[in-house]
Amino acid sequence: MRLIFAICIWLSTCVTHIQTEDTIIWNENYRLSWDNFKAKADSMSDAVALTASGITFGYSISQSSNRIVDFKTTVEAHFYPEKSWFKKLKADDYILSHEQLHFDITELHSRKFRRDISQLRISSRLKKQLDDLHAKHLKNLSEMQNKYDYETQHSIDTIKQQQWHLYIQMELEKLAYYR
Repeated sequence: MRLIFAICIWLSTCVTHIQTEDTIIWNENYRLSWDNFKAKADSMSDAVALTASGITFGYSISQSSNRIVDFKTTVEAHFYPEKSWFKKLKADDYILSHEQLHFDITELHSRKFRRDISQLRISSRLKKQLDDLHAKHLKNLSEMQNKYDYETQHSIDTIKQQQWHLYIQMELEKLAYYR
């Protein structure tokens, strides 16, 4: 008898995802626009804009005679318009490109996650391995997002901003197989 267990984990960094909320799935042919930022700007924040993005992850495991025989996963980089905002009087195309790179960093970590999943082999520890990988990649994503903002001074350092842009584009290309 074949049992199918589906475990969907919808976690993201920086936001709580509500299933009815509109999201944008990362696509190399789609660039964010200010129209995508729908939340009310935080007037108490020094930030000009905030990008809410995260990784959604789900998996299903097929079992036969209490043994795992197959598994499938989904990993996506999402942008959450209803949680993302900008200050209209201060926002420009340069700031938008900084925010786009936050979304691109989310996609980079989604690809790294997919790569690591592809290297897993079926075993009795599969669920734990998937959960551990998920936690690892959420942590790494958060750390890189913070490092990006720190090093670019939230986009103020234009040289660092350009370096980050080139670095992320190269890393995305290296992992193009895991789109």
